[in-house]
Amino acid sequence: MSKLNALCVAVLATGLTATAPTWGQETLTVVSFGGAYGAAQQVHQIDPYMKATGNKVLFENYTGGVAEIKAQVESGNIQWDVVDIETIDLERACAEGLLEVIPRDILKPAPDGTPAEKDFIPDALSNECGVGEIVWSTVFAYNNATLTGDKPTTMQDFFDLQKFPGKRALRKRPQVNLEWALLADGVPADKVYEVLATPEGQDRAFAKLDSIKSEIVWFDSWSQAPQLLNDGGAVFVQSANGRFFDAIRRENKPFTIVWDGHLYDLDAWGIVKGTPKLKEALNFVAFTTTTQALAGFQDVAYGPPRKSSMDLVDKDVVDHLPTAHIDVGLKADGIFWADYGENLGEKFNEWLLK
Repeated sequence: MSKLNALCVAVLATGLTATAPTWGQETLTVVSFGGAYGAAQQVHQIDPYMKATGNKVLFENYTGGVAEIKAQVESGNIQWDVVDIETIDLERACAEGLLEVIPRDILKPAPDGTPAEKDFIPDALSNECGVGEIVWSTVFAYNNATLTGDKPTTMQDFFDLQKFPGKRALRKRPQVNLEWALLADGVPADKVYEVLATPEGQDRAFAKLDSIKSEIVWFDSWSQAPQLLNDGGAVFVQSANGRFFDAIRRENKPFTIVWDGHLYDLDAWGIVKGTPKLKEALNFVAFTTTTQALAGFQDVAYGPPRKSSMDLVDKDVVDHLPTAHIDVGLKADGIFWADYGENLGEKFNEWLLK
């Protein structure tokens, strides 16, 4: 364990034990995305919480979206208590009444006493049903061991089959892919959602995806992405930036991330509406979103959404964080997807079948 990891665990264990309301009386089911990100959550959030409170956490993986949450809430059969949710889905889930409201006064202040609401970046607390954990980006990468000659540098390159022939691997959902298609088709970043809100813009995005459809390899989970790139399943692979960073840093993979056109967003903790363990779920969220806990995500190159956490980030990691590349990226619009997600999801599924 690194010195930072040890510090995080020690501070969390000693600083919050006295506030924990239960001792070995609860078992929370928490779901997230697995992989390197899940491993970092285990070290910096889950294990310290269990050690300090005596409670148990069943930490499970899911593939994102709101469908499973909606099924549980509508059936009244709540299986999950706390969910790591992409904020591109958070707006919709909250608007549909699938998540509990999380009071801001439960959140812990920064070490210098700064109130949490002033310490978190605004996007991290912009939705009443979520508390941000990380700033992350969807990027694409290539494998230097298999891609010879010219190297891609732009989102247009991702869609250029003549200059860069071969398979492209994409997560099977409309989010990000439609934005990327418009960016590659020349729509300025600040106009993407304005264009995508129109029938003509949607047709334009699907037409651009059509241009590479025959070469797309679809996958469901971010955990599949590094393997596809490593095994040569695709020449360009889409993924969360932390997945590639982990493969490059820990496994010495010869991957290069292309930041142009990256879609940056946040992940947040949400609490499933109707959980019978609401009190402890709130305590879990408060415990796992402290300055120290969130600084730990530098391990997988995800930016902490608390300003005070940045003081704990190693200087050699800063350039690998999405926040260092904001100028060539686009902020994912969760409100847009709350309004248009269901309709575009249906159109996307119909397009897949054509």
